[in-house]
Amino acid sequence: MIQRAGTLQHDLTLYRRLLRLAKPFWWHILGFCLLSLMATPLALLTPLPLKIAVDTGIGSLPLPHFLVPLGRIIPSLARPTHAAALLFAVGLLVAVALLTQLQGMAVSLLRAYTGEKLLLELRSELFRHAQRLSLLFHDTTGTAESLYRLQYDAMSVQSIAIDTVIPFISSGFTIAGMLLVTVRISWQLALVAVLISPALFLFGKHFRRGLRRGSREVKVLEKSALAVVQEVLQGLRIVKAFVREESEQKRFVGRSREGMRARLRLAFVEGQYGVVIGLTTALGTATVLLIGVRQVQLGVLSLGDLLLLMGYLTQLYEPLKTMAKKSATLQSQLASAERAFALLDEAPEVVERPHPRPLVRAAGEIVFQNVSFGYGPDRPVLDGISFQLEPATRAGVAGETGAGKTTLLSLLLRFYDPTAGQILLDGVDLREYGLADLRNQFAFVPQEPVLFSTSIAENIAYARPEATFEEIVRSAKAADADEFIRLLPHGYRTLVGERGMCLSGGERQRISLARAFLKDAPILILDEPTSAVDVGTEASILEAMGRLMKGRTTLLISHRLNVFRDCELVLEMAHGKLQGITEANDWLEGREHIARGGSIFAGRKANG
Repeated sequence: MIQRAGTLQHDLTLYRRLLRLAKPFWWHILGFCLLSLMATPLALLTPLPLKIAVDTGIGSLPLPHFLVPLGRIIPSLARPTHAAALLFAVGLLVAVALLTQLQGMAVSLLRAYTGEKLLLELRSELFRHAQRLSLLFHDTTGTAESLYRLQYDAMSVQSIAIDTVIPFISSGFTIAGMLLVTVRISWQLALVAVLISPALFLFGKHFRRGLRRGSREVKVLEKSALAVVQEVLQGLRIVKAFVREESEQKRFVGRSREGMRARLRLAFVEGQYGVVIGLTTALGTATVLLIGVRQVQLGVLSLGDLLLLMGYLTQLYEPLKTMAKKSATLQSQLASAERAFALLDEAPEVVERPHPRPLVRAAGEIVFQNVSFGYGPDRPVLDGISFQLEPATRAGVAGETGAGKTTLLSLLLRFYDPTAGQILLDGVDLREYGLADLRNQFAFVPQEPVLFSTSIAENIAYARPEATFEEIVRSAKAADADEFIRLLPHGYRTLVGERGMCLSGGERQRISLARAFLKDAPILILDEPTSAVDVGTEASILEAMGRLMKGRTTLLISHRLNVFRDCELVLEMAHGKLQGITEANDWLEGREHIARGGSIFAGRKANG
């Protein structure tokens, strides 16, 4: 009982969130609902031509009493002949069909417009929130999870609001209309017809739990297959190099087969539900037909009334079946809505203060005060890091792989917040600044240059979209990239392909440097900028880096000694701790001495 109450409360919460999301589009939804409700009177008119043709066109009964006023407008209908009644029935049939088609077209257009607006609203909100979430969240859950929720689970709002709730309302009005008319024809038969409704409700309640559980399982397995596709296409060079195409194909097919089995299980449950609904309504129809024929034989009903009643009964049961089937579909959509809203409920680990301190352009003084960080209680990365860099200081960060160098820079950019200690910029804790203002103080050149599948000019201007073409060219020249760009078929308008793979590693890195030149930020972060280039290209990049570092506070990570020659200080890290801070020339001499077989390097210890 507690579980059912909790499930009901959970569903009501989902509905309230969906209503809040749909609030800006209520007028569209109301219009769609009203247009959908027009189907009820049109459905009531649909069987009427058949009754008129049978009772008046063939038999000798008068027109239905509510059509008698038409005799004042159309004299031939005052006392209609068989021919006049047949012509009227045919004309009414065509008119109702035309109105039904026009109503259907209007509903379809408004449905598409409202549904797409709702979907765009939720997808925009999900995408905005996904970008706000920390790197740790995306590293842990995987990008395929967020991608699936944004692309597929978001569609649930469209399906629930437009394809489920509105048809529910429309079907309810249709059922009410059909019941009202059938009661006026024969209340006994109407009573027999509605006796199946409680059975449909009970069956629906029984099947809903299994449908929701199966839908959740399908979503998880579909996301798993999508993750394989994403991983393989992103790492296709490795897959091909190690001849693992068949292995990855088997992995994808295996995951997809699991999803297929889950969908088949879900389809089987839906099929069972459909069979039960179909049999129940068929029993109701058969019972009404049996009793109705008996009443015609006894003279209680006319044949036309029975045909009219059976026509209405079909249209009474059709909405009932629609509501039952939509109830089944709703479980799958609610499972998707749960997942979409769960992403929105993820709290960003890096939170901006309600009234952050403004920052236009920093002087560039950086202070780490006893900073520690870990990705979890059992995954410490940094331990008690303390140092100070004056404005415009060029500092290298050295250490073995896994020493915590990149994490150090990530904390500075507030990709994460320290678990202990504080980081100051110009004497103010980073958490006091607005995130946008803070990150605008940094130009970041990552180890793997990140380019987007647009033109070279747009990739350089990513740092400052409002930059003029002349400013873009100047930045490219400063990064020693202008020459190779102009040799490309379309120059600065050349498309770089997905992740910039149409360019070489050195070319991508120089565009990344050009982006940093264009941003003209007071603080520069360089993470292994020459790790993937040859000696000739490295010399060109180092020359451009030297120009870029002038007058800026710089933190530079590298495993190559010559990269530190333009630095003033070197921060030596090991096992998440700062081992020492040394003048760059002394540090380089010490490294070269070690390389010649000398003693270990002894640097000046860091404070703290």
